[in-house]
Amino acid sequence: MPGPVLPQVHKQVPLGIGLGLVTYNWGKDWDLPTLLRNCEQTGFGAVELRTTHRHGVEPSLSPAQRRQVAQRFADSPVVLAGLGTACEFHSPNPAVLRRNLKLAEQFVVLCHDVGGGGIKVRPNALVPGVPQEKTIEQIGQALNRLARFGHNYGVQIRLEVHGRGTSRLPVIAQILQVADHPNLTVCWNSNPTDLAPPGLEANFRLVAKRLGQVVHIHDLISDYPWLKLFRLLKQVRYQGWLLVEEGRPTADPIRVMKYYRALWEYMIALA
Repeated sequence: MPGPVLPQVHKQVPLGIGLGLVTYNWGKDWDLPTLLRNCEQTGFGAVELRTTHRHGVEPSLSPAQRRQVAQRFADSPVVLAGLGTACEFHSPNPAVLRRNLKLAEQFVVLCHDVGGGGIKVRPNALVPGVPQEKTIEQIGQALNRLARFGHNYGVQIRLEVHGRGTSRLPVIAQILQVADHPNLTVCWNSNPTDLAPPGLEANFRLVAKRLGQVVHIHDLISDYPWLKLFRLLKQVRYQGWLLVEEGRPTADPIRVMKYYRALWEYMIALA
């Protein structure tokens, strides 16, 4: 059983919609003090720490190191929205599935220890040669197990809409029918597949009731219908973080983050 939950200095969820950062690719080369300082400077209120990046918040941390991470966030206005793992549950190899579940559980404990809100996982594919229904059932049952484990630690499990075939919202909705534990939520990922027939709004409604505390957003000047998404989030009275997950690196991330913040504030107000 987990130890006592760390005192939360910050509210994990903003009163409304807040802007934060996934450490991919902006922030992937920053250590934790630099990351926090740069987010404070640019007005990003939360971070999702992606695994393998320079911040170094990994399951290998000792208890003392975990306390240091928790204290850094306690001393900062920036919220630790959660940890971004690469754990996935579609493999037909039982040993691979067990390994991913074990690692995900380690991240749950780490998230609890450092005071984060949840961990991100992913389906990540439909397996060629395996009936789709079988893969969906396997993913869903693995997620239920992980959601129960996370519940014991006060850590939300967030299923990122991601992967070959599994990035389609109707498939995510099928997974959710199996993975019905209330601690299992959806991390909307703002993919091109969101726009597949019957369209963004219908696909959004498939998962709207299961949205978790984070949504991933990307380039706001792309062709993705951001205003429509922001309006849908407001319609369902979403409270949580919109986290920038920007795949393209920049030579001047601080300047770009300031511009991004200004454009995001304008679009949210317009929505």
